[in-house]
Amino acid sequence: MKKIALVLFLALCLAQPVLAGELEGLKAFVRGDYATALREFKPLAQKGMAVSQAYLGVMYHGGMGVPKDYKQAAKWTRKAADQEFAMAQWNLGSMYKKGQGVPRDYKMAVYWFRKAAEQGAANAQYSANAQYSLAVAYFKGQGVPKDYKMAVYWVRKAAEQGKAQAQYNLAGMYDTGQGVPQDYVKAHMWFNLAAAQGNKDALKNRDIIATKMTPQQIAEAQRLAREWKPNK
Repeated sequence: MKKIALVLFLALCLAQPVLAGELEGLKAFVRGDYATALREFKPLAQKGMAVSQAYLGVMYHGGMGVPKDYKQAAKWTRKAADQEFAMAQWNLGSMYKKGQGVPRDYKMAVYWFRKAAEQGAANAQYSANAQYSLAVAYFKGQGVPKDYKMAVYWVRKAAEQGKAQAQYNLAGMYDTGQGVPQDYVKAHMWFNLAAAQGNKDALKNRDIIATKMTPQQIAEAQRLAREWKPNK
């Protein structure tokens, strides 16, 4: 968990201007010193600093150094989301999807997921999460009409940024022909890429789909997987 937090912290420092106090707050947050993080974030959040607002929202959402309070989480997350901070936009979309601190509203969830998804490489981590969330919305028809082609459009964007679950789902859609023509070579390729990131279901499904393929098709799928590079 701390490794994940450190990755997100470093990505944030590269993508978003951070004040000295926010930097201290982020360091404290990563090491689990939530009292210090709260002391640094709160006054800056009250002054309108988006990074501090977003992380204050995370802390209220998770009960980190403060009592868990979804309404406060939504309040601070929205303030950061309104400043085009992708992490907060994705988090706010997730809160609307789950009805945490706000009424459950799939249309509003899609609205915020789309805002984050369209930020692209500058906020790749949260952009990919939002793209995947949009794909799920289109696949299930939550907040938008069910549309497998749009689900493929968004899940591909997330998969191409290296999100393992998106790669797994895109492979499944190629396997079944949902939203795309059925293509076992591409299904094998995407299952292979997801499996390389530790997705056990992808490994199992890759081996199952291989039984439907010729040796030449398997070799082509393996070549595509070897040559694949994430969009960053």
